[in-house]
Amino acid sequence: MTTSIGVVMTEHIVAGRLTGALGEQRLEGEPLRYPVDVAETEALVGVPAGEVYDLLASQIAPLMAASTEPVGAIGVAVPGIVRNGVVEDSPNLQQIKGVRLADALGEVLQAQGISTPVHVLNDADAVAAGLAATRGHLDRLIRVWTLGNGIGYGRWPYADGVWEGGHTTVTLDPKERYCGCGGVGHLEGIMGNRAMRLRFLDLEPEEIFANAKQGDARCRDFVDLWHRALAAGTASLIHLGGPGKFYFTGLNVGFLELPVLRGYLDSMVKMSPLQSYSLEVLPEDDAISVLGAGVAALRAQSW
Repeated sequence: MTTSIGVVMTEHIVAGRLTGALGEQRLEGEPLRYPVDVAETEALVGVPAGEVYDLLASQIAPLMAASTEPVGAIGVAVPGIVRNGVVEDSPNLQQIKGVRLADALGEVLQAQGISTPVHVLNDADAVAAGLAATRGHLDRLIRVWTLGNGIGYGRWPYADGVWEGGHTTVTLDPKERYCGCGGVGHLEGIMGNRAMRLRFLDLEPEEIFANAKQGDARCRDFVDLWHRALAAGTASLIHLGGPGKFYFTGLNVGFLELPVLRGYLDSMVKMSPLQSYSLEVLPEDDAISVLGAGVAALRAQSW
């Protein structure tokens, strides 16, 4: 029996305890969530880094206390470029940019008598790890797009690299400057919530897609651009890493029209050895991310 704790921090924090043999772990009980109100989507915006550590610890500590078995690892998944326990950049949670999160959180937990090692990873990579674990595919390549406030690209198994697929350049239009990182022509600058709000100003993302279905030309044109951008990012990954299965999930996955995406993707991938890709849409599920964070943390201890 192996026990770990998985934590995911995006626009909210979710944490859970995992039990079971390595490679067969499952969530034990209901995950904890901050804030409790699911309608509150900006509770972490502007929260100082020091308070973020305390919030993370407040979710981890009760799970540790409730465990009847020793906890082998704590996995914490956050958006951005994460390497060796350091959040090198995080456009969507800017207060943790440059933070040595594994060390900082470890010190806060140590002060509470918790010495379990902390492993930090990208949030989309946690989704990929969770999908691999729930399907018994920890020995296979898993690739996933997470569509939400930001656009994440997750990969399992872990491979050294940046893997910021959401910042793939998908357009040469110099006017496409809506990405939170400041880059021109990025996928997230088209698909991310912040980018959509800046582009329209008078509409929320949900209203854009609803208006498109009602025939609004401006919104319909954007929805086509949204799908073409995702197709371009996916096509780039296919041409670099080969075909295979791509999963799509996240807060905004309900906007995705799979036949439209497939049509654009088919026009971009023409080499016959690369056309054996498949696409699958999955509903957003925090439990998958929490599971992946815990599994990745345990695997990191064995590497």
